[in-house]
Amino acid sequence: MDPYKNRRWVIILIIISIGLIFSFRLFYVQVINHEWSHRAAKISLKTENLQPPRGFIYDRNNKLLVGAETVYDIFILPIAIKEKDTSLICNLFDMSKLDFKKVLENASTGYNVPYKPSVFIKSMTQLEHAKISPFIGKISGVFAEAKIDRGYPLSIASHLLGYIRRIDENQFQNTRANGDFFYTKNDFIGITGLEKQYELLLRGQRGNINYLKDYAGNKIKTVNKIPAQPGKSLQITLDANLQKLGEKLMAHKIGSIVAIEPSSGEILAMVSAPSYNPSLLTGKNFSKEFERLKQNDSLKPLINRPVYNDKYRPGSIFKLVQALIALEDGVITSNTGFSCNKNIIGCHNHERPNNLLKAIKHSCNPYFFQVYKRLIMKGKGKNIFEISREGLGNWEKKIKTFGFGSTLGIDLPDEKSGFVPNVSFYDQWYGKKRWAFSTIYSNSIGEGEIGVSPIQMANLAAIIANKGYYFTPHIIKEIEEENIKEKFKTKHYSCVDAKHFDVIIDAMNEVVNNGTGRNARIDSIEVCGKTGTVENKNFNDHSVFISFAPMNQPKIAIAVYVEFGTWGSKWAAPVASLMMENYLNGFLSNKSKIKAAKIQSEVILNKNTKF
Repeated sequence: MDPYKNRRWVIILIIISIGLIFSFRLFYVQVINHEWSHRAAKISLKTENLQPPRGFIYDRNNKLLVGAETVYDIFILPIAIKEKDTSLICNLFDMSKLDFKKVLENASTGYNVPYKPSVFIKSMTQLEHAKISPFIGKISGVFAEAKIDRGYPLSIASHLLGYIRRIDENQFQNTRANGDFFYTKNDFIGITGLEKQYELLLRGQRGNINYLKDYAGNKIKTVNKIPAQPGKSLQITLDANLQKLGEKLMAHKIGSIVAIEPSSGEILAMVSAPSYNPSLLTGKNFSKEFERLKQNDSLKPLINRPVYNDKYRPGSIFKLVQALIALEDGVITSNTGFSCNKNIIGCHNHERPNNLLKAIKHSCNPYFFQVYKRLIMKGKGKNIFEISREGLGNWEKKIKTFGFGSTLGIDLPDEKSGFVPNVSFYDQWYGKKRWAFSTIYSNSIGEGEIGVSPIQMANLAAIIANKGYYFTPHIIKEIEEENIKEKFKTKHYSCVDAKHFDVIIDAMNEVVNNGTGRNARIDSIEVCGKTGTVENKNFNDHSVFISFAPMNQPKIAIAVYVEFGTWGSKWAAPVASLMMENYLNGFLSNKSKIKAAKIQSEVILNKNTKF
């Protein structure tokens, strides 16, 4: 009898058993359990989105305003970190061992896994990266990856240009609900200004890459690749040199400057003060800097005042509109005179306003009280209440043809309409047949309930410069491979015939040469302007000035509003003068440089600043 026969059968049975176990397991994995097949497919093929570079923004002279800046994300691969690396990493990134332990935990849990790299420091600047780059190579589990962020070479026009921010959950869901599936939750999106207005053009089009990878997520082979299409670059109408000067002049002040080219409606400068450096709202410190700016709520540095603040009373610049409508309606002529009767409304001392030119030159309040009265009380109603209602209705329609009381359609978000008081408004406030001209006469001098925005004030200057029409004010000049919208090329006419503008233009020239706007004079250039002093009862008045130059063939129309700056001639007029001189001549004279330095150094943030 063979002594090894039983052992042979035992070995055979063991081999058969192992074969059956493996066969059953293989059958289970391949046929019964589909999880493994899905997992295998997932591991083998990967599709990755390619983020397009965002379009650049240039000024009218091709100076780069918004470009690209290289920043670095620092990645960590937990599985590759060795014990000896801990101290080096902590010293390099200035963190405690406890903090580093938390970094490793975050990189290994949730959506992160230890065998795949994840970001632990976002948007490191080039300078910061340069300091650590020689040491990163010594750590196998840490590396840097370059990416492109927004860069601002000139650091101007923050409100107009706007900023981008990582898309939040509401924006992400809203875009998808509207059929836009461009964004991932890590993408950036335009939030304000041109970045928001032209987001669809600036963002470009995604590409994608398909590649094979191993079980650890490492790329093995690229299958195919569709390159991303960069966003379109914008050339805007802004003059960078003029904008820079405007921001310097409005330093330490509250208000705005808007300059327009009357012949096209192109915005040459748009200053909102106080301002901020647009570079602050980029990179890893975005949240901290945004909160700091937001908390400075009393000065509202994030608001774009030229288009958003529509509750500014225009003051005496509105007398120009009253005069034009009165000439068109025939209730006055250029030779109409009224006495400067300070008993009906306050005024300063000046020569007798025996014609319209002198009344504008000296900004005579009683004169325009009478002009407005003739406009409102010219009807044939049964009583003063009905006459006033009819007159105000006609006045409102004509005022609105100058672009007041509605948005102008500028290509910036959040434009406000301003407010022109009407019959319905006064009926709600006082009650029907309980108000008349005597209740609303403060509108005659641009006070009362009228509300306008700085862009509307500058547009008024452009209308007068053009003798009756304007183009929709706009920022865009040229879009790469795109046509500018026709609406920016269409003339919009006021209700006043061109022949009535000559006397107004002559009067505005007299304002600057011999009247209340002498601080706006420019050597060898004929300037037309009108001062405005917006009254405040308990603190300093606001300083307002609109203007255009040269008198013949105007190239620039401008509005300046300095809150708490007292008279229009005190601050707004000289600011406008310097802006126009710089634009028309290309430089400031030595005398003007001294004036500019004085204005720049003046702090007008307090409602009761003493001058």
